[in-house]
Amino acid sequence: MSKRQVMVGSVPMGGGAPVTVQSMCNTHTADVDATVKQILSLEQAGCEIVRVSVYDEDCAKAVKQIKQSIHIPLVADIHFDHRLAIAALISGVDKLRINPGNIGGAAKVKELAAAAKDHGAPIRVGVNGGSLERELLIKYGGPTADALAESALGHAALLEGAGFYDIVLSVKSSDVKMTVEANRILHEKTDYPLHIGVTEAGAGEQAVIKSAVGAGTLLIDGIGDTIRVSITGDPVNEPAAAIAILKAAGLRREGAEIISCPTCGRCKANLLEYVERVREVLPQKGRYFKVAVMGCAVNGPGEAKEADMGIAFAPKGCVLFEKGEKIASFHDWNEGISALITLAKGFSGE
Repeated sequence: MSKRQVMVGSVPMGGGAPVTVQSMCNTHTADVDATVKQILSLEQAGCEIVRVSVYDEDCAKAVKQIKQSIHIPLVADIHFDHRLAIAALISGVDKLRINPGNIGGAAKVKELAAAAKDHGAPIRVGVNGGSLERELLIKYGGPTADALAESALGHAALLEGAGFYDIVLSVKSSDVKMTVEANRILHEKTDYPLHIGVTEAGAGEQAVIKSAVGAGTLLIDGIGDTIRVSITGDPVNEPAAAIAILKAAGLRREGAEIISCPTCGRCKANLLEYVERVREVLPQKGRYFKVAVMGCAVNGPGEAKEADMGIAFAPKGCVLFEKGEKIASFHDWNEGISALITLAKGFSGE
């Protein structure tokens, strides 16, 4: 993760802080009630930093009211008009997302940087493959990882030239490989915190898979300080996907992690039913522990022993393990899974 740290409200980003989860509202920002309602839903889903579009004066003014009703830092997404960014700062926004290249020249960037410094708000330089500068597209023959990284570093230099260093960088593309390569370049060339994700990832399963491959690859390599999973539609779906990616990358350890086999012809129990029974009653937050629900004797006992608790099914019964030790056996599968659930709920403190 990045060495340099910035503060987004009360939330640290970079410098060894935990990777944070972000999302973005799709409401009309000036509709305060609708925007607050969506942000509160995002909070419940696990969002830790939220962004809204600020594209006119009404949006900038609404920021103050929105801030009064939410519990996580608020980011204003602004393009083309530095005055809207300054207005959002005055309204109390915790962070700006801009592209310094389209704000209107060095003098306006300097004015905006001074305002952000006065209000203690960091600035994210956001570069997307679909909006690269014309000269870079000509130089590289189109959007490439090198072009994305050069754009981000060039825009950061505009802020640095204005004496501003509370910077977060992001380089995103709908191309997963390009996104990964561009972030690796930035990781080598700068110590600013990196906001990672795959942009325009699509809807549903496609978006989650593309994001898991792109962001997950970076996170396992130690790259990335905050993540947004972009999913077309209701943004409330995004935080859960981001948290799942962080858990899979080993960066979040909370709640119950259930491991189960894909099943084969040796499995005689209805494993999916038993996995769902376990999943329904165990917490996703709080104390971390691992539960194994395994379908046969090939890998079952070994995986169950390695988990905090686990069950291995056989054709005519099942065996229950806790902390590597066999603690019970059952002739009836349902009795066994009920015993596992009781054990797991007790371990979680429920």
